[in-house]
Amino acid sequence: MLHLFHGLVGVSEGMDPRLKAHFQSLAHEQNPELLLVACGDSRFEQVLGAQPGQVFVVRCVGNIIAPADQSGHSVGDVSEASAIEYGLEVLGIRDIAVCGHSNCGAMAALLRGRQQLHQSAPNLASWLAHAEPSLERLACSKLSFPAGLAEADRLSQENVLLQLEHVASFQPVKRRAAEVRLHALWFDIGQAMMHLYEADQARFVPLDEAEVLRLLTPGAGDPPTTR
Repeated sequence: MLHLFHGLVGVSEGMDPRLKAHFQSLAHEQNPELLLVACGDSRFEQVLGAQPGQVFVVRCVGNIIAPADQSGHSVGDVSEASAIEYGLEVLGIRDIAVCGHSNCGAMAALLRGRQQLHQSAPNLASWLAHAEPSLERLACSKLSFPAGLAEADRLSQENVLLQLEHVASFQPVKRRAAEVRLHALWFDIGQAMMHLYEADQARFVPLDEAEVLRLLTPGAGDPPTTR
C-alpha cells in the first residue's frame, strides 16, 4: 500500500504543468462526453486513454446495472440509477457505454452458481441476480463468438448487452431515446484490445484503427449497439 501512496504524491508533484492547468479549468465544472459503466476489476484501469473531465465513470462488480421498474425506480442499487440520472439530467451526457472484460470473476461466479455465495457473500449473491438472465441467453446465443473464446468470456459479452438494456429501462434514457446513444464495449485484458459491439454483425469487433476509420467514414453513421 505504501508504494501506492508514494505514487499519489508523485502524480501531484511530477504533473505536467499543462495538465495542472487543465485541472484548474475543471475545478468548478465538468462536461464529460460519456457515461461509462465498467467493472470494478483492478486490471481495468487506464484502458480508455481519456483525459480528465471526458468520462463520467460508474464502477461496480460485473459492470451490472439493476433495471428500472415500471415507475422508473431501480429494483436494486439506487447509486447506479442516480448516476444515470445525474449524467443525463445534470451533466447533459448523450453517450452511455457499458464495458465488460475478459476473465471476469463475477461471470465465473455466475457460471458456478451464485447460490454458492449465499453463506460467504450474501450481498454479492443477490447482486449477481441482475446478471443471471445472461446465462439463459448464452444457452441460445445469437452472438458470433471468436473460436476458442472461454465460456466466461462469452457470458461476459452477453452480460454487457443485457446491462445495456437495463440502462435503457430508466426514464431519463427513455425520454431521450432519439438523442441518447448506447454503446456496448468489451475489453480483452490479455490482448489489451477494446471491442465494440456491432449489431449488424452480431459480434464484438476489435476497435482498432481500421474499425475507427470505418466508423468515421461519412454514411457509416453511429454503430447500432443494442438488440
